[in-house]
Amino acid sequence: MQERQPNSIPVTVFTGFLGSGKTTIILSLLSRVPKGYKLCLLKNEFGDAEVDSELAKENNLEVQEIINGCLCCVLVGQMKSALIELKDKYNPDRIIIETSGSAFPAPISWQIREMSEDGFTLDSIITVIDCINFRGYEDTSYTAKMQAQYTDIILLNKHELVEERELDLVIDHINELNTDTPKIKCEGKNGVSPDLIFGIDTKLFSLATTESGEKSFSELIDSQIQDHHSTEIDLIQVTVEMQQPNNYYENDSLQLDQVEGSLVEKTSDHKIDFPFPLMMQQFITFLESLPKDDIYRLKGLIRLIDDSEFMQNDTFTQTNNNQPAEVKEINCQLYIINHAFGRYTITPIQRSHSLPNKNILVKITVMGTNLRTYLHRIRTGLCVQDKHIICHFAYN
Repeated sequence: MQERQPNSIPVTVFTGFLGSGKTTIILSLLSRVPKGYKLCLLKNEFGDAEVDSELAKENNLEVQEIINGCLCCVLVGQMKSALIELKDKYNPDRIIIETSGSAFPAPISWQIREMSEDGFTLDSIITVIDCINFRGYEDTSYTAKMQAQYTDIILLNKHELVEERELDLVIDHINELNTDTPKIKCEGKNGVSPDLIFGIDTKLFSLATTESGEKSFSELIDSQIQDHHSTEIDLIQVTVEMQQPNNYYENDSLQLDQVEGSLVEKTSDHKIDFPFPLMMQQFITFLESLPKDDIYRLKGLIRLIDDSEFMQNDTFTQTNNNQPAEVKEINCQLYIINHAFGRYTITPIQRSHSLPNKNILVKITVMGTNLRTYLHRIRTGLCVQDKHIICHFAYN
């Protein structure tokens, strides 16, 4: 691994389309760098569900977050402040920037280069390709093509999950966009060796020059890039907070009559009034109903009830007058949900007490195309109301 230059922190930028597996690869590096080698992550989330950042923190990786926008266009000014804060606070051996899945890398690399006097050196741009889904979104996403073109190394992720013929087709399509850039197969969940992606000393700026000199920042953002989020990706954000009249879910438990008014209606059939934590299997059924061709990503935080515990607690035991005999506490665990193109993980958060907002019931961002047609399914699947939903639909 290349030694750090005095007074200069190397920066590695990871790009890749939504759901390509950037976070998983970055986290795999933690166990493969030398002991004592300090990494920090600057994470850009498009939307406000900082799920990948929470995954990183669960793995004891120091994280700085920039949310609700994209580093390559509207948030470029915030990146400098965030990098300087990481440097001053942690003095890391290397900073990794993970861009949002819809980010264009050239403007990001340009700004890092401009920060050389602040003690930062752009080492490389790494693009992660999802071998399962690349051919599906390549034709519809200009950004995905640019990510494959403007890069020092292309990582072929999830290649072991496709047939050899399909992998050949994916590589053929990538070669049409970028023939010369090295292409490396990831090692499943082990990611890739840091020796292969650290110490690259990028030469990509030669791609952004003209005979009269380097392009300005505004010239790097062409007309297709400037509004690419609005024209490529639909976004649905769901946010529900639990009310806290009596500290009811301290230690991740709750009482059934203390969530946003009365949870249990005082009727004989004891219907549940929303919002209310879903049961695990109910949520899994919803996830598995989502079509991967249109719904690229669903990520965020959600509280779920374990099905078996819910039934064992006999929560809705009735008395002779059809009223609940008592309201019992049940476990209500906060989970990280990470869903991409039909594949998903549900990870319990062990450090939920340290979250900025401890009252989260649902905080999920859905990204894809044609999401208008799935709005009702998302609303009913998550058991939320219109007031909990914000939509941003792409236009052509």
